[in-house]
Amino acid sequence: MLKAQQYYMQEALKEAYKAFQDDEVPVGAVIVHNNQIIARGYNQIERLKDPTAHAEIIAITSAANYLGTKWLLQASLYVTIEPCSMCAGALVLARIKNLYFGASDPKTGACGSVVNIVNHKKLNHRIQVTKGILQAECSSLLKDFFKKKRNKI
Repeated sequence: MLKAQQYYMQEALKEAYKAFQDDEVPVGAVIVHNNQIIARGYNQIERLKDPTAHAEIIAITSAANYLGTKWLLQASLYVTIEPCSMCAGALVLARIKNLYFGASDPKTGACGSVVNIVNHKKLNHRIQVTKGILQAECSSLLKDFFKKKRNKI
């Protein structure tokens, strides 16, 4: 299973590289259902002028359209960084089964780092979370992006 997790995270990293090339914060996501990638997304906040255009939200919308349902009960999300509170909330509402993320986010992470929305005891759905998949690669891409940004100033 670990090999499959790495493969899917590599696919999420490919999406993150698209964001990097577009000068967006490089976050990428894929959603897997029945061992098949059914949706992809990467940050498009600047391009779309939309604060909700996070990789996870774009992937969730695409997966729901693909499956023709609002609930992604047997699906897994692979994302390069720990989801924020908005995305974590959307994952709960979508009833995602598994969340795999690469790098933790100590500033805005809502899956255990700052708060834990995906497994809050008062919510009606809980998500199985696995962190640290290809952590070094995911973290490095983000660090490179922000280093590039600082050097432009």
